Amino acid sequence: MPVWRFSLVVFLLASLAALLIWRVVSLQLLDTQFLQNQGDARTIRTEKIPAYRGVITDRNGEPLAVSTPVASIWINPKHMQGLDQDLKPLAQLLDLPVSVIKQKINDNRERGFIYLRRHISPEQAKAVMALKIKGVNRQQEYKRYYPAAEVAAHLVGFTNIDDQGQEGLELAYDQWLRGSDGRKRVLKDLHGSVIRDIDQPQEAVSGKELTLSIDMRLQYMAYRELKAMLQNAKAKAGSVVVVDSETGEVLAMVNQPSYNPNNRSRLNPAHMRNRAMTDVFEPGSTVKPLTVLAALESGKYTPKTLVDTNPGYIRVGKKPLLDPVNYGVMDVTKILTKSSQVGISKIALDLDEQSIWELFGRFGLGRDVGSGFPGESSGQMPSRANWRPIEIVNFAFGYGLSVTPVQLAQAYAVLANGGLMQPISLLRKDSPQEATRVVNTRQAKQVVEMLKTVTEKGGTGTGAQIATYTVAGKTGTVHKVGNNGYADDRYRAIFAGMAPANNPRLVAVVMIDEPSIDMYHGGEAAAPLFSKVMSDALRLLDVTPDKLSELKEAVVAQPELIAGGRKSA
Repeated sequence: MPVWRFSLVVFLLASLAALLIWRVVSLQLLDTQFLQNQGDARTIRTEKIPAYRGVITDRNGEPLAVSTPVASIWINPKHMQGLDQDLKPLAQLLDLPVSVIKQKINDNRERGFIYLRRHISPEQAKAVMALKIKGVNRQQEYKRYYPAAEVAAHLVGFTNIDDQGQEGLELAYDQWLRGSDGRKRVLKDLHGSVIRDIDQPQEAVSGKELTLSIDMRLQYMAYRELKAMLQNAKAKAGSVVVVDSETGEVLAMVNQPSYNPNNRSRLNPAHMRNRAMTDVFEPGSTVKPLTVLAALESGKYTPKTLVDTNPGYIRVGKKPLLDPVNYGVMDVTKILTKSSQVGISKIALDLDEQSIWELFGRFGLGRDVGSGFPGESSGQMPSRANWRPIEIVNFAFGYGLSVTPVQLAQAYAVLANGGLMQPISLLRKDSPQEATRVVNTRQAKQVVEMLKTVTEKGGTGTGAQIATYTVAGKTGTVHKVGNNGYADDRYRAIFAGMAPANNPRLVAVVMIDEPSIDMYHGGEAAAPLFSKVMSDALRLLDVTPDKLSELKEAVVAQPELIAGGRKSA
């Protein structure tokens, strides 16, 4: 071999050795950050610190939605190849078949993260981690729990497995409740177990508390009574809304059928709707008081104005409208008492066709109540340049428009509040808001006085009476729309009213969907439920009775009532 070639080979080998030595010296003494970064990349991880979701409570602090700490087990399939012998104890702890775990590993060979089991107890997760299986990791999370279960489900809603709002107020106020996750850097060993925290963690910021307007005492009571009524009436569905007329706060809102947000394994999507906010219906006779109010505003009518309803029917266009009997000549008050179609039709035809429509709009019909509830319906108000006579009278007694139970409650709250409208609120109001004047106070009170006769002897809503409180309200019975127009055997029974009528505090709307044909009228199916719900609500809120004089007279006439009451007690 030529000398120069040998020298070249020796020189190249010496140069390579020198470069290697230089690189080692450089990494150890000069460029130490490189090795540090490489080590950190393999052992240091940034972990999320989940934020605690804000608690939802009723107006008195009763918890409606709380988060409890749980853990989720996730795996890195890349690190679990060939660990079949370790899977059996893991499967037993997680209550999973070994085959399912193997399939997850084999189907995700190239992935570094996949959940194995979500939301298990911290104790169970601790036992899993004690197995020290390579590639098995734990993640701290929170699970939402709903103490009121189905009673407040439609209003509160629920979250998904990642603690994100999906329905109800959980969805509407998701950003408010969610908070901000924290972060921390940890040092892990080759099995993925945390050895220690690297530095000061960035703490999670908990979500804010949400205080609802509902009173769970009233909510439980209303739910119980509604459920019992639907069973007795063999009805399809129903809703009850109770509103504080002075503040606009919803004190109770219940629907049937309902669901349990804590166990949604067999959830029927149709049961998830908050019918009081999303479902619309024709209000029927419950809007006749508003038509009468439009008549009072016109100046043509007073509560004592006489209207001739002979011969007990009226033909509008080609359609005859009938009363159950011929009421003859009666005043406007009695028209509401008897819910006379003929009387209301004659009044409506005597008014400017736009006046009724405009007043209905002032009472909030045709627009949502502004509660912010997801999916809230605005109902429907027809808008026509020219009204045919039949359209006028249909509209005047509650057909041809649609409302939700909460819209109807808002309208009656205006009457109860002397013509002032308070915005409907699903959240507790710590201070009163400025109300909007909708109608004259005197005329609003006149309508309330007329509505008192509906629940008295001779009226259509006597079933709404309460022993120690005066009640003002209106019944409604409407045909449901079928495939071929209005069905003859399917109804909605409605009652909307307020108490104590002499100084209204609470307004309630009851809607029963398709009660049995034996008790389908509003006075039969809805009014008695109103009475039960309202009497309990007034008692729970310690509202002073306004029929004490009648009660005293009854006791004087029948002293055995007191003795009997003491004996039964």
